Amino acid sequence: MFSADIITLFPDLFPGPLGASVLGRGMADGLWTLKAHHLRDFATDRHRTVDDTPSGGGAGMVLKPDILGKAIDTIAPASDPRPRILMSPRGKPLTQRRAHELATGAGAVIVCGRFEGVDQRVIDARHLEEISIGDYVLAGGEVAAMVLLEAVVRLIPGVLGALDSRDEESFENGLLEYPHYTRPQNFEGREIPAILTSGDHARIARWRHEQSLALTKARRPDLLKS
Repeated sequence: MFSADIITLFPDLFPGPLGASVLGRGMADGLWTLKAHHLRDFATDRHRTVDDTPSGGGAGMVLKPDILGKAIDTIAPASDPRPRILMSPRGKPLTQRRAHELATGAGAVIVCGRFEGVDQRVIDARHLEEISIGDYVLAGGEVAAMVLLEAVVRLIPGVLGALDSRDEESFENGLLEYPHYTRPQNFEGREIPAILTSGDHARIARWRHEQSLALTKARRPDLLKS
């Protein structure tokens, strides 16, 4: 079973959207589990301190390596095979391929950063895999962790009802997904493309592939290069 453990300063944010719709049903059916841990529970002083000023000066605060290291070691000892992930804007971009890899594993331990960042020594010592969900900065890693988990959990067998519907989604085959239409036939003067109601499945498949190629070329030409 896929098991996710989240280390965060805001455990009440979870499960959030991960507890709704097909993902929530998958959790209720025992296909995956989620547990959020409060980082302050691993602090050692009465103020439950988890951060300190950056060495060398500068704005903001940095999560302390001893506190975060203790949290990781308690939740996922050395024998735990799950990857340890830090949601970080400087990380490698999240891809559909990485989501598939994670979905076939035992789960993940995900650290949600806050403040100015995380002490580099705990990143190195605990072999944290830094993953980014885009070229922008958030207030913390919680929303990013939800994005990662939604991308992964929906790939777990049994979470989605119709697996075939997944095969032609954006990024599954290296292209963006083709346009979709449904009734009514006429919407504000705009008709469903005639080919989609022709019943010729071979022509429909070719049309959809052509549309995917055209959209990818216009919006994400980098995908075609790769």
